[in-house]
Formats: sequence, C-alpha cells, structure tokens
Amino acid sequence: MLYPRPSKALIIGLVVSGLCALLTLASMLLSNEPSGFGLAALMALAPLPVLLAAVLALDRLEPEPKLSLAFAFVWGAGVAVLLALVLSLAGQALVLNAGYGEAVAGNIGAVVLAPVTEEGLKGAALLLLLRRRREIDGLTDGIIYAAMAGLGFALVENVGYYLVAFMQGGADDAVGVFVLRGLISPLGHPVYTSMIGLGVAYAATRRHPARWLAIPLGYLGAILLHGAWNGAATLGSLPALGGAYLLELTVIVVLVVVTVKERRRVLAMIGGVLPWYLPTGVVTPQDVGMLGSLKSRRHARRWAKRAGLSRAMSDYQHAATELAMLHLRAEREGMAPAEFTGRREALLHVMGAARRW
Repeated sequence: MLYPRPSKALIIGLVVSGLCALLTLASMLLSNEPSGFGLAALMALAPLPVLLAAVLALDRLEPEPKLSLAFAFVWGAGVAVLLALVLSLAGQALVLNAGYGEAVAGNIGAVVLAPVTEEGLKGAALLLLLRRRREIDGLTDGIIYAAMAGLGFALVENVGYYLVAFMQGGADDAVGVFVLRGLISPLGHPVYTSMIGLGVAYAATRRHPARWLAIPLGYLGAILLHGAWNGAATLGSLPALGGAYLLELTVIVVLVVVTVKERRRVLAMIGGVLPWYLPTGVVTPQDVGMLGSLKSRRHARRWAKRAGLSRAMSDYQHAATELAMLHLRAEREGMAPAEFTGRREALLHVMGAARRW
C-alpha cells in the first residue's frame, strides 16, 4: 500500500471543515444579493486552478495523498475561515469597548488580530497532520500542506472581499479588488502559512530537543509577513505596498530554492539506495538512472502513456521513491526492524507488480 489507510479522524475533519465552509458561504449568499455573490464566487474561483497547479507542481517527486491535501485545503476554507471571522469580530468588539473608535479597531483588526488568528488557525491543519507523520517527510511537504490550507482560506475570504466591494461600489469596485487580490497577489495566504509549514516540517524531520522551537518561530514569521502586507494595505501607500510585495516575492523565491535543493537531495538518495535492490530483479541499472532524474522520469511517463501503461509507471516511480524515503525514515526515527521489513516488502511488491505490466 503506497498510502496509509485514511483514518476516521481525517474523514471527520474533512466533513466538519466542509460544513463550516458551506455555512460561511451560505451566510454570505443569504445576506447579500445573489448576483453579487455569483460574481464574487466566480472571481474567487477563476485563478484557483492555476494556483493549485503551481503548488502541486512542487509535489511531483513524492505526491502526497489526495485526501490529506484535500483536508488541508478544506480546513483552510472551512474551520479556519469561520473561527477567524468569529475571533476577529470578538477582538474588534473588545477594542471598541475599551473606548477606541471604529477606525482604530479596524486597523488593529487588520494589522494585528487578523494575522495572529488566521495564521494560527491555518497552521493548525499542519499540527493535525502531524498525527500522520509519514506524510511529512521533508520541508517541501510542509510547504505544500501549508499552501493548500492558505489557498482554501483565500478562496472563501476572497468571496467575502469581492462581495463587500460589489455591495459598496458595484461590479467595477469588485473587479478592482479582484485585480489586487486575485491577480497581483494571489499567493499571499499560501506564502504566509508556508512559514508555519517549514517550522512543522523541520520539527517533524529532526530529532534534536530544540526542534520544536521551529514551530513557534514559523508562526511568528507567518504573522510578520501577513501583518506587513495588511499594514501596507491599511496605509494605502504605494511605496509600502511595493515593499511588502517585494518581501512576498523574496519569500516565494526562497521557498522555491528550498524545494529544489530538497528535491536534489532526495534524487541523490534514490540513486544511492536503489542499487541495493538490483539482486531482487525489481530494479535494473536503467531504472536507477531513470528514477534519479526528473527529466528521465518525465520521459518514462510519456513513453508509458503512449504504451497504455501510465498507471504502472506511476506506481513504479512512486513506490521506488517511497522505498528510498523509507530508508530515510528508518535512519531518522529508529524504526523497528519488523515495521521496516513489512513496509519494504509491500513497496517491493508494488514495484514488482508494476514491472510485470
């Protein structure tokens, strides 16, 4: 079995998060004009396929379970959005009750309360996925799951922003907000929460006692990035917005560099581990060469597609990668010999079956 069996907790989390997302969207629909809601929803959904493709492109080497990815996305769109809205309104009410005006309460809500609550709630998806430790093997996995939670959150939040703009100034204002949030800076939430993803992944893949400090440090990084953008938007200053945007682009470049370096490390590890299995017959020297390069993997999948063997090639590549990662986990976690042997034999069985096809 390439993926662990979905747990009841994961299924329940998906259902609860989905219901929260539907509840939030239903409240938007019922409290506003249906035409405005339809336009807002369409604009929020329009860039999503491209954004999902960009995030999942980082996941080509060792694809994560679709159900776990869906959980992160729906958690961000459902539980995180709903609770963030409640906590933000409660926080602004406290500021108002303390004697401050609505303008001050709004600014505190945008620059302080929103980053603290939203990043904590989106990041909670990563903490919940830590229960399924096999799904977070490296920093790239943390980035991917965090980005999925961020995309889910942004999807529902953007519906609200576009809807408010439509009710205040019509379709022209809604399109103006769409250009800023959906076209100029569509990766804001995924980038902020990726800081938490890095922290959680670092803690999950290291063994020294101080590793858990990476999680609060990642959370702090997410808050600062989010607060910087919201602060610049609140000021309405083009230089401030430009600086915040440049900071966001810099972080995106850093995340891509981290992913590329980790991918190269994994490919090198595959090239070092798989030759041990040449005597089994499920791996040949040509396979080792093919699996050690993304370009060769891609060419092999194209050949398999023309031959009608796409599924077999995909299973073979995935199982071979998981086999190499299994050795890494065993070295890192001190896996029991019986558990290691059982997982190894299961992966070799998948590889052998794929080769027979």
